[in-house]
Amino acid sequence: MTKNQISKFSSPQKIGDILVKFNPLEDKYISREFQAYGYYLSESLNDLKHRSIYMKLAKTMPRALLEKALSYVKDSNVKRKGALFMWKLKQLGAWEKKVKSKKKIEDIPF
Repeated sequence: MTKNQISKFSSPQKIGDILVKFNPLEDKYISREFQAYGYYLSESLNDLKHRSIYMKLAKTMPRALLEKALSYVKDSNVKRKGALFMWKLKQLGAWEKKVKSKKKIEDIPF
């Protein structure tokens, strides 16, 4: 992946623009824009082992939320940047908390 492809992730790109820049020998795992952004996230976090997770996040999460978490992690000095990224996403409210409601069981009159 070239630096020009990585630097243009702030706004969605047209499919034609992506296909023009697509090199099947160099970018064999990437065919869509969100996959390229997920790969960029995994490279930035030094976590290529979990690149599929970042691709899934890039597909389903709002880009602004991912950018905010990434900028927080880039400013830090930690060994496990991927773990800190996931923690920051949780702090930003990326996943809804599931609250178990206790239903009161009413007596059945006989």
